[in-house]
Amino acid sequence: MKQWDIYTWEFDFGKHPVVVVSHPERVARKPAVNVLKCSSHRATRSPEPTELVLDEADGLDWPTLCACDLIFAVEKSELQDRRGSVTPARRRAIVSRVIQSFAWNEL
Repeated sequence: MKQWDIYTWEFDFGKHPVVVVSHPERVARKPAVNVLKCSSHRATRSPEPTELVLDEADGLDWPTLCACDLIFAVEKSELQDRRGSVTPARRRAIVSRVIQSFAWNEL
């Protein structure tokens, strides 16, 4: 498992793709990692300012909205079915969206 990998995680409301965003040292050494939730359905609208579209290039089946305004801590053992890895250009876009979503750019 690595930072930027996409897995499936079972939320209380169903299975969804998630992006591992924890620092590589945490991924290597700790039982829990931070993830961003993605939609389980095909994106049928443009992303909101706190979202980004991931797609087949990232290992998903279709264009999918990824929410960057809420970070979940999950046990690595609960992550299933590695789907792929976020492309380098979209990694930068996710980091930018997270910073904006938490208003860290206003500090």
